Amino acid sequence: MKEELLHYVWQHQYFDKADLLTDQGEKLIVLRPGHHNTDAGPDFLNARLQIGEVEWNGAVEIHLRASDWQRHQHQTDPKYDQVVLHVVYAADQPVQRTNGSVISSLTLAPRLTPALLTTYAALGGNLDAVSVPCAPFLPLVPGITRTMMLGRALLERMEQKADLIEAQNKHLGGDWEATTYHALATAFGFKKNSEPLARLAKAVPLSVLRRHRHDSLQTEALLFGQAGLLPTAPDLPPSDAYLAGLCREYEFLRHKYELGALALPAHAWNFLRLRPANFPTVRIAQLAALLHARPALFDALLTAGSVAALEQFFRVAVSPYWQAHYRPGSPSKVAALGRSSIHLLIINVVVPLRVAYARHVGQPELVEQAVALLEQLPAEHNHLTAPYEALHFEHRTAADSQGLLAMHHGYCQPRRCLKCAVGSRILQHNLPPR
Repeated sequence: MKEELLHYVWQHQYFDKADLLTDQGEKLIVLRPGHHNTDAGPDFLNARLQIGEVEWNGAVEIHLRASDWQRHQHQTDPKYDQVVLHVVYAADQPVQRTNGSVISSLTLAPRLTPALLTTYAALGGNLDAVSVPCAPFLPLVPGITRTMMLGRALLERMEQKADLIEAQNKHLGGDWEATTYHALATAFGFKKNSEPLARLAKAVPLSVLRRHRHDSLQTEALLFGQAGLLPTAPDLPPSDAYLAGLCREYEFLRHKYELGALALPAHAWNFLRLRPANFPTVRIAQLAALLHARPALFDALLTAGSVAALEQFFRVAVSPYWQAHYRPGSPSKVAALGRSSIHLLIINVVVPLRVAYARHVGQPELVEQAVALLEQLPAEHNHLTAPYEALHFEHRTAADSQGLLAMHHGYCQPRRCLKCAVGSRILQHNLPPR
């Protein structure tokens, strides 16, 4: 039993209200349960209740045990003087306001069906990190409920990603081009190296890159040098003229812009358990090629009308040296940015960027257009989406897979079943007659 269940039951009035009396024997009519308060103070505010012959407007506080009132020191907190009803699972003692007046209470334990409690316990019982808690109960849930929850979770996920971009934009003084640069740099890390690539974007300010992005050698020198991935003179292969040129350019630019203090150490990068095509050196080379070939990042990503146009934007060949090397001085054939990687950049950068900008300019219709891009992309398949596929959740496009990932991370894994439309629908099958 958790207090969240009592919050849920009170908010939706999912308990037996036949001959409803307070623990003090007064007739109780719930005219309005109040709205759930997630800030400090009582759990539900602006409730409207009739207790006996008196109609009250005030707050409702909820606890597992009535004695939690004193354990939380509410009897000395004036914020709780507005409480007109104390809703508890078990009433083990009366409670009072700061002036000593007794607060009416309602015990819910005898008014909850055993089936409701059993189902709630079952939803939270499977602690497997990739499990779907409601799997045994899904036949009770209509397809429309699943679809609705999938759409809601998808929008929440995109809004959360947009929140991060908006925060970055604010930090960068409202510069959307710089915001796009930072978002792309982070995304080019593809999880394993997203953190050091985010640091690299700070170590190579866009104001500096703008002056040299017309020159691919200087662009690469700035990025690889600040990444700490260029060899020092003693380690420089004598026959590698291009690498020597990168080092010379970097030394000149490092001194010119006083960048040395911002440079990353070589050990900041993750190479372990990565295929050469995913090495951070390859990703930096691909990012450098994009920055060199596409001087206007934000406008292009904001206005591209289709996934095909975005694929064309990202399909940029790396310089000849990096077509033949996956690390400085290490020859190997390297491919350009792959289609699946481009799709990840659309999912993790383009769509959230568009959502953030749509909110910034107050055009909500652009949010729908941005999210609609995901419906043009193929679905992602991984160990997190697999359990949902097995349970026949809709999974045809990236919009579906992003919704499933949002459900997993936001609801299933933390067991927030009471906040999920699917979990709520399951519990509704175990309610007393209304």
